[in-house]
Amino acid sequence: MGFTPRRFLGVKPSKALLLLPFMLSFMLVGSQGESNAMDNVATERLAEASHRQDSANLLIFIMLLTLTILTIWLFKHRRFRFLHETGLAMIYGLLVGVILRFGVHVPQSLSDEILNCAVNASPATLLVNVSGRFYEYTLKGEVSRRKGHQMQDDEMLRKVTFDPEVFFNILLPPIIFHAGYSLKRRHFFRNIGSILAYAFIGTVISCFVIGLIMYGIVSFMKVVGQLGGDFFFTDCLLFGAIVSATDPVTVLAIFNELKVDVDLYALLFGESVLNDAVAIVLSSSIVAYQPAGDNSHSFEAMAMLKSFGVFLGVFSGSFALGVATGFMTALVTKFTKLRDFPLLETALFFLMSWSTFLLAEACGFTGVVAVLFCGITQAHYTFNNLSPDSQERTKQLFELLNFLAENFIFSYMGLTLFSFQSHVFNPMFIIGAFMAVFVGRAANIYPLSFLLNLGRKNKIKSNFQHVMMFAGLRGAMTFALSIRDTATYARQMMFSTTLLIVFFTVWICGGGTMPMLSFMSIPVGVDSDQDNSSSAVLDGSQRRNTKHESAWPFRIWYNFDHNYLKPLLTHSGPPLTTTMPTCCGPLARCLTSPQAYENEYRLHDDDSDFILNDASVSSMYADVTVSTDASGSRTINRPSGTGGGPSDDGLDHELALAEHEVAIRGTRLVLPMDDPVDPPITVTLPPPPSPPRSEPRRHRL
Repeated sequence: MGFTPRRFLGVKPSKALLLLPFMLSFMLVGSQGESNAMDNVATERLAEASHRQDSANLLIFIMLLTLTILTIWLFKHRRFRFLHETGLAMIYGLLVGVILRFGVHVPQSLSDEILNCAVNASPATLLVNVSGRFYEYTLKGEVSRRKGHQMQDDEMLRKVTFDPEVFFNILLPPIIFHAGYSLKRRHFFRNIGSILAYAFIGTVISCFVIGLIMYGIVSFMKVVGQLGGDFFFTDCLLFGAIVSATDPVTVLAIFNELKVDVDLYALLFGESVLNDAVAIVLSSSIVAYQPAGDNSHSFEAMAMLKSFGVFLGVFSGSFALGVATGFMTALVTKFTKLRDFPLLETALFFLMSWSTFLLAEACGFTGVVAVLFCGITQAHYTFNNLSPDSQERTKQLFELLNFLAENFIFSYMGLTLFSFQSHVFNPMFIIGAFMAVFVGRAANIYPLSFLLNLGRKNKIKSNFQHVMMFAGLRGAMTFALSIRDTATYARQMMFSTTLLIVFFTVWICGGGTMPMLSFMSIPVGVDSDQDNSSSAVLDGSQRRNTKHESAWPFRIWYNFDHNYLKPLLTHSGPPLTTTMPTCCGPLARCLTSPQAYENEYRLHDDDSDFILNDASVSSMYADVTVSTDASGSRTINRPSGTGGGPSDDGLDHELALAEHEVAIRGTRLVLPMDDPVDPPITVTLPPPPSPPRSEPRRHRL
């Protein structure tokens, strides 16, 4: 009996056997292609769903800011001052956080799988081999060991938790720059010695006082078994540096609205501006403390000196970088025709200012310090070179960015109280932290005020000291420093406690500002310009005492700034051809713009913002005085002498004028030279050496 093979699809058996492997390969490739296509479709769907989720998360914050703005309008309309906009933003953030934490549950995804892997460390990137194909996964953080929909809820809460670098690189720069750009330099430099003492010495004192108190509390917690992890003395000092950063935005807003005494405002605002810079550099120095040996938390003199050197190096390097960027922007705007294109001018100003922060961080310095002093430099020099449109645009732009960034941060604070997954709340540590914060603030204000009053003629009154003590709020900088590192048990406890401190100071201390001002009998309704004008009519002996109250280093600084820096970086001030030595004549002519010759004898109002005291205004700036009589005619008197130094006779003559005289420290008089309808103006000024102008101009006196 023989075997007869059947034909396979009309093909001989030998040929069918030969084609079978190729057909199987084709079928496998086709099925694999279909599998890849299905995987791609699933990936696209996941990406689309993630995009929608991210858009919804950002929409939550946009709606928070919108609701905050509408409520702020209602509060201002009703003159309700017991809750500031920042405290309101925190309340809305808390409400949204409660809803997201307890009211919203995300259904469990069937595609999620929990696999066990024996790995000792937590790699930042994980490559997973699935059927010969490698997939890359990025570490997001530790999640709880719960199963079911609660893990999906944790994932949803993590999506509304931003990367800490977002705060440092995007939200903090406009806040810090606006603080320096909007600084009232006249009152700031009049109290510069006291401000520097509070900001530098006071912050260091507060840091160590808080650190020592917290170390004692932590040691006691170890004894009684209330500490669940390591907490070293360096961690206590770092906590002291973080909570020493004051941000009295609530108090300052109320001060500005009520027109509180200008010296109190300048002391509190100046301290808060520089205090943030000192706190962040101090925290970086504490982190850089690395003693030799196995124990990295033991005390070592050389390591401490090295940290002190890091503090000085980082601060001075950041300061120099910020000032250099401001100088560069001033030179670009002076020697180019960018003012003919205000949009380009504003864009360049914005990018140069923001890049200062990123450049400092990239170079290993502190961007907060760099962008702060960049803002002060831009306001003092570059602002004079901008066109009028760009001047208004830059002020309004950074004011808007500051408002949005600040309210966004405070809204996020309230949300983080419920969205952050690694909170560590310890009642003993929290109570000790509140006590340490108030003791550290008192150790900053009262002893330094006593020492400063020994050398100040305008004393810091006791009620001013109490208000400064009460107004030591914590805000955006404290939050940003604490959230930047939450990897260890100690940092997580510090972050959770810092949130509660910020909530308490903003709501209780900020809300109690009005009663505090009334209780301390702080004068309100004080006009800074009127205050400056009234100081111009003092008697002879008081004038002499006020004139010599300015410290000699700042008189030297003024002469250098007025004779060299202002003419070099702006179109104002005396031309460099009149202040530089004769041998430098070609260089001086090259660096002096034609506008400088035209503006040689004109007063620029921004110059008067840099005054250290009120009595020496005219003599220090060699400015003019506009006298107005009863008939309305004006006469402009210019002191004799063209030198940059003070003139005692000119000072006495100007301060002895009648009360109808308008000193041009805070008043801008715009005299239209091409309008024949205005009253006649008598101007007694020597003709400028520049060629005659071809078109009428408006003089700002």
